[in-house]
Amino acid sequence: MVMLAGSTGLRRSEMFALRWSDINFFTMEVAVTRSCVRNRFGAVKTEASGKPVPLHQSICDVLAEWRGESDYKAESDFLFPSLRKNGEQPLMPDMVLKKTIRPALVRAGITGKVIGWHSFRHSLATNLRSLGVDVKIAQELLRHANSRTTMDLYTHAVSADKRSASERQIELFLA
Repeated sequence: MVMLAGSTGLRRSEMFALRWSDINFFTMEVAVTRSCVRNRFGAVKTEASGKPVPLHQSICDVLAEWRGESDYKAESDFLFPSLRKNGEQPLMPDMVLKKTIRPALVRAGITGKVIGWHSFRHSLATNLRSLGVDVKIAQELLRHANSRTTMDLYTHAVSADKRSASERQIELFLA
């Protein structure tokens, strides 16, 4: 779940609404066709949100392994089903954070940070910027309606990038 969120930047409402039929292992894509908020299903946030999301081969491999281990592996089953609800509903995102992800962060020694599902989207955007990925590509990967959202709200300058910019500016200043 964390690998999928971190590599795709799916919104939590999109990720928890996914069914196995939404995963195309052949084209290595996720079809984002619905969202789920408090077990109410609806449309995705924007038209751009409904575009397919590419998957890396390693993520496909992990998902295939997960499907093989799951009791709910039919095309119509949720990727992340609630066992308490006999797979009829997806897991509750806040409970996954509370019971699994945040305790794992503490065990890893990561403290003092508030981590939520949206943290994965922001991290992806920041990492894409750090890698020098074109803003239009980042916008499309995050499925934002416009690039301004990607640049102004989702990417954060990485300290190494700040240092590099500062060094280049000083070199110009001293030249």
